[in-house]
Amino acid sequence: MIHLTFIFGLLGNIVSFMVYLAPVPTFYKIYKKKSTEGFQSVPYVVGLFSAMLWIYYAFLKPDTTLLITINSVGCCIQSFYICFFLFYATKKAKMDTVKLLLLLNFFGLGVIILLTQFLANGSNRAQIVGWICLIFSLCVFVAPLGVLRQVIKTKSVEYMPFLLSFFLTLSAVMWFFYGLLRKDYNIAIPNVLGFTLGVIQMVLYLIYKNAKKVTEEVKLSENLENTETVVEEHKLPEELLKEQIIDVVKLSTMVCSEIIPMVTELNEINVPQISVIINEEKMKPKGTIEASVEL
Repeated sequence: MIHLTFIFGLLGNIVSFMVYLAPVPTFYKIYKKKSTEGFQSVPYVVGLFSAMLWIYYAFLKPDTTLLITINSVGCCIQSFYICFFLFYATKKAKMDTVKLLLLLNFFGLGVIILLTQFLANGSNRAQIVGWICLIFSLCVFVAPLGVLRQVIKTKSVEYMPFLLSFFLTLSAVMWFFYGLLRKDYNIAIPNVLGFTLGVIQMVLYLIYKNAKKVTEEVKLSENLENTETVVEEHKLPEELLKEQIIDVVKLSTMVCSEIIPMVTELNEINVPQISVIINEEKMKPKGTIEASVEL
């Protein structure tokens, strides 16, 4: 039994370490863009608080070395994430992160430690801290329900990576058996909910993993249809324009055909006759209209 407890605890350490490394791609994006953009520091501040709380609980219980090791590593990694976030964050984001750190990790944890140290004793102290850890872990596991709602609403798994859901589920399984074999239900009970929600996340991923591609293809086909419709609508004005151009060309040829004979006839008239006619036109009073050239 002791060997199985150690094995599940060791596996829990390994899987949890991989879960802690899951945000690395996010921080790589922040490093490349030199900006935190729409990312928030809340998950890392909450993760740091959770790790510190579990370390305090582990010191109150015997033979909890594996619980101390992984949460100590978690404190270091989450602290690095927070410092990295603060380096590239905007002034407002920095202020919000510092306020949350002071409220949760200093004031909140400090109040828990002081109250349990002065108002509780021995086994009661460990039991009270265990219940606080249990409730807080349940709240952390319930947090992804918003993501599940978004996946169902948008039919897209863009914001729910499969590997993260898989490792969270695997971690919940390991820590559940670790707590069950130790008969520490403060560790086992929250991981039942974690396992259940992890399975739901993976099922939703399998259901909606191709939905995004389908919707994109539908949108593309709709855009093509709209483009074809616009082109067909523009075809008619183009044809009318071509017909109008042809009519203008025909009209111009007709006018030119009438002008050319008239010019030839004018050329046949003697120049003196034309000058006489012009002089007569100058002597005529205004208002009279007569033919200038008589054929």
